[in-house]
Amino acid sequence: MSKPVVAIVGRPNVGKSSLFNTLYGERISIVHDTPGVTRDRIYANATWREREFVMIDTGGIEPENGDQILQGMRLQAEIAIETADVILFMCDIKSGLTAADEEIAVMLRKAHRPVVVAVNKVDHVGNPPPEIYEFYNLALGDVIPISASHRLGIGDLLDAIFENFPAEDEEDNDSETIKVALIGKPNAGKSSLTNKMTGENRSIVSDVPGTTRDSIDSYVENEYGKFTIVDTAGMRKKGKIEDAIEKYSMVRALSSIEKASVCVILIDATVGVTEQDTKVAGIAHNAGKACIFAINKWDLIDKETGTLEAMTRIMKDRFSFMDYAPIIFISAKTGQRVDKLFKTITEVHEQAGRRLKTGVFNDMLNEAVAMVPTPQDKGRHLKIYYGTQVATNPPTFALFVNDKELSHFSYERYLENQIRKNFGFEGTPIRFFLRNKNRSDEE
Repeated sequence: MSKPVVAIVGRPNVGKSSLFNTLYGERISIVHDTPGVTRDRIYANATWREREFVMIDTGGIEPENGDQILQGMRLQAEIAIETADVILFMCDIKSGLTAADEEIAVMLRKAHRPVVVAVNKVDHVGNPPPEIYEFYNLALGDVIPISASHRLGIGDLLDAIFENFPAEDEEDNDSETIKVALIGKPNAGKSSLTNKMTGENRSIVSDVPGTTRDSIDSYVENEYGKFTIVDTAGMRKKGKIEDAIEKYSMVRALSSIEKASVCVILIDATVGVTEQDTKVAGIAHNAGKACIFAINKWDLIDKETGTLEAMTRIMKDRFSFMDYAPIIFISAKTGQRVDKLFKTITEVHEQAGRRLKTGVFNDMLNEAVAMVPTPQDKGRHLKIYYGTQVATNPPTFALFVNDKELSHFSYERYLENQIRKNFGFEGTPIRFFLRNKNRSDEE
């Protein structure tokens, strides 16, 4: 099930980043009094009423003008709006309703998305000040007074956002259809692969990096199952992007990753593994998606003895944090091993959806602890009383312990390896969270 996307928009300096930090619980956006500090979107996951959602913090929207940075910020916000399920429009009670606010409201009404209006910097409890009522002139519905810095009105705001989320049973139209995001840096061959997988020229194929601006969904049904293929805009290093449209197309790619169940990460064999490749892969990994590495343009590589093995070693070294992901050598142009790619997509999707019985999992857990004792600190050993799988996609395991502070990432890595050794889970990340048996806190 994909998470709803909430875009926080508004003119500069109304408190968007402060609210973003408050909702997320950490200072992950720069907060500064200078307008335009937040120039790039920042994504983060949040939860309200047991519903997870994705937040997008955007740069401020300014009226049309010739300033290049402001134009880019406006475009960025427009794309975030286009991608969002719910738009949170922030205003500032201290500056009052401005012409810029009214212009943004016009833009939002044209977006045909649910809009929640929050008026920030209402820094007192009780009845809202009379100035709040002028914001009803925006004609966007109810207005919610908040103070992001003092955490006032946040619950009411989140409730309003929650009420506008898509119904959970509406988010996945066909549970049998595997949603596949083709991701990678520009010109890795995503559009060519889409065309080959669908059998149609659905995407423009060009040698110019960044040709694909928008995500294009294509439905495929074959002997391996039903698939929705998403050809995402190429992801590029921010510092090397000059074209504003190309620069802000990443939001669409990130949204596609969030909504996909399987990510195919394309690597250009003629270029080799780059730093940007590792960053793109890391986004999918951190999102908990099942992943496959597809080494594209393999038909253009001069083959010698050990060429494939050498490339495999490079992949294992550069992507050591994703050693669970299978590697396939393909040619999108010729169709080489594309059938195998479909088969592998189906397999990793099944693995990501597996659920272990609690008894079977604990038998393995006890054997693992017997072979390698748990870590200790100052004479105290971590005790794992029992564990259970609490989620799929990705497979997530809760471990009930005496003191989760005694745990160490290296031991969790060992347990992950034991799970994979015994049960497979190829192609999918595995998540753990530790919970003290006698406490309500959790990680």
